[in-house]
Amino acid sequence: MGSAKTGRARKLSVAITGPTGAIGLALVDLLEKTPEVARIVGMARSPFDGSARGWRKTEYLQGDVTDPDDVRRLVEGTDVVVHLAFIIIGDIAESRSVNLQGSRNVFETALESSSVKRLVYTSSVAAYGFHSDNPTPLTEEVAPRGTDRFYYSAQKAELEAALARLMSGRDRPDVYVFRPCIVAGPEALLLIENLAPFRPGTRLPEPLAGMLRSVPFAKPILPDPGVRLQVVHQADVASALAAAVLGRGRPGVYNLAASGELTMTDIADELGWYSVPLPGVAVEVAAELVAQVPYLPSGARWIDALRVPVIMSSDKARAELDWRPRYDAMETLRETIAAAFGRGEL
Repeated sequence: MGSAKTGRARKLSVAITGPTGAIGLALVDLLEKTPEVARIVGMARSPFDGSARGWRKTEYLQGDVTDPDDVRRLVEGTDVVVHLAFIIIGDIAESRSVNLQGSRNVFETALESSSVKRLVYTSSVAAYGFHSDNPTPLTEEVAPRGTDRFYYSAQKAELEAALARLMSGRDRPDVYVFRPCIVAGPEALLLIENLAPFRPGTRLPEPLAGMLRSVPFAKPILPDPGVRLQVVHQADVASALAAAVLGRGRPGVYNLAASGELTMTDIADELGWYSVPLPGVAVEVAAELVAQVPYLPSGARWIDALRVPVIMSSDKARAELDWRPRYDAMETLRETIAAAFGRGEL
């Protein structure tokens, strides 16, 4: 995907889509303190006040990635484009517009620009898909296949393929693609928010409800199918993206995961909840039911992630980008839970 440029004397101008998401906030915080960056332009659909976070280099541009003119206004004259805008939980029709067409608008505009030297795109571990024949650990050489019935996963795989096609035969701009695992942290509470259905008084779908009926509901109960998972702190994702913004290491694909792995029992223990073993067959049945029910909230489709382990190696990022995450998996979980309690999410 091109070769990294070095020796830049002029300070950078950086365009960012999705600067108000959990990763975007952490990245802008970091770039604001980065001497090599002179200017940041952040585009979001809703207004935001960067001065409230102490941002001084950052300019706000209200716009939508689905509008090519808005994207061109954002990218014009910038050196680096960072694409973070993406819908994880939401309406499938809106997600196709924002995630697929919006991302293509950003990719194509960056590639056509005469000023853009680097394009940084945040994909996801979900791009690999939740397949029983995935190797463990997954390395960047494994082709992303996605999981068709989980649209977020399928779209992430589709976009990586689309970006590779757009870059075919080109030697510029340099392209960095990151595949973080579950992102958590004080402003990345999706992991905790998705546990809401397991609180007392919430009606669970069968067969999960049947597995839990014999357990008293003195505290919430979290089923544990025994599948291990990875998390990464939002600030550590930001530090990897910042390395790409500055052109460190070789362009290409990078997995991002903190040291250590977690189980649902680990999460339950930290929350002060109960956990109960859940046979794999129950997860399989539940996943099949979810796949066949139209109009379910997209968050329910994350049950596919509990069917098989999707464990990545992030050795490449550590070696080539000199990426040194500050938080391990348990530290990330604890900080996320503390923030969720502090905001009344639990």
